[in-house]
Amino acid sequence: MRENKPSLTTELMNHSKGSPIWRAPAYKVSNYRILVEHIARLSYANPDVLLFFRGQDKDYQSKHDGTTLYPPIYRGDSLAKWELEHRFRLLDQASRLLANRFSSEKIDGHRELRYKRYIQWSILQHYEVVATPLIDLTQSIRVACSFAQLRSTDPLCYVYVVGLPYLMNRISINSEHDIVNIRLLSICPPSALRPYFQEGYLAGSTDITTEFDSKTDLDFRNRLIAKFSIPRAKSFWGSGFEQIPETALFPTGDQIQTLCNQIKGELRDELLPVDLGKFIRVWAGIEGYLLDRGRRLTERNLSVREAISALAESKEIQPDQAILLDSIRSLRNRAVHQPTTILTSELREGLEKINQLPIEFHGNAG
Repeated sequence: MRENKPSLTTELMNHSKGSPIWRAPAYKVSNYRILVEHIARLSYANPDVLLFFRGQDKDYQSKHDGTTLYPPIYRGDSLAKWELEHRFRLLDQASRLLANRFSSEKIDGHRELRYKRYIQWSILQHYEVVATPLIDLTQSIRVACSFAQLRSTDPLCYVYVVGLPYLMNRISINSEHDIVNIRLLSICPPSALRPYFQEGYLAGSTDITTEFDSKTDLDFRNRLIAKFSIPRAKSFWGSGFEQIPETALFPTGDQIQTLCNQIKGELRDELLPVDLGKFIRVWAGIEGYLLDRGRRLTERNLSVREAISALAESKEIQPDQAILLDSIRSLRNRAVHQPTTILTSELREGLEKINQLPIEFHGNAG
């Protein structure tokens, strides 16, 4: 997405000291009235964008420091392509289940939902079924502040102000800025109560899934106008204002919430051949290293399990490394001899364990 160059108020300009908003510390605001006044000045200073808000209990930082606002499917430092592809496969599966369930229950809008992935993704994201390429936003400052405080256990929580292109339709796609913005109130059926109580919107980059030049292009920190820290204390609201209770943000009797909970239970972490092949290929390189070192050490042919034991006894590997290697070996045997019993999540965990091993173990890995 195109980076936004915000016009800052004098207070925020002095506070950021020339740093990008995402890198500068959050601006502390003591009460709701003052926050609204800050946002009013920002809105007037940035007439070319529409302001949206997001509340969080923590200011999540990248490994290089600075706020990140990634859609859930892209979150995580050093996100491997195989992991991202796995997340999109789960999203595809959830989308199919959602479309089928809408159709079988004749829910309003089921015909349109079947063919429009942005509507599918919006519902799946908003109801927290699976990670999607969309991020939740709201046009209500009060909703954003209430969300920030809702799960917080720290003295401070955070409200982000994001500048997006003006909306033209209920699903607005701006090719100049590479941004899609979905107004949930316009695409969700009346039986979906949560979006109406939260004044919800979803936003993301258009037409980008697993292929991109730089992941930071997908980070909504590029659209930050401001970030504020607010107290978690009830006193933040002051006279005449109050936090929206959790029972209102997540109303009972929401038919789509019930449906989405059922879909979440039906989702299966399916094992696909590409995942199995990658795991076995990478382990083969580790196995070759272990067998070679074990033979050199004992001057005899060994099984992989015996090689691990021999290397541990000679202190060439640490006890915790031996345990780690043996667990991966067991997983490999199951993957080869009983592939239907293996979940993709187990292979992903196995690959993460392999990545914990010292670099010399990977010399023969494919």
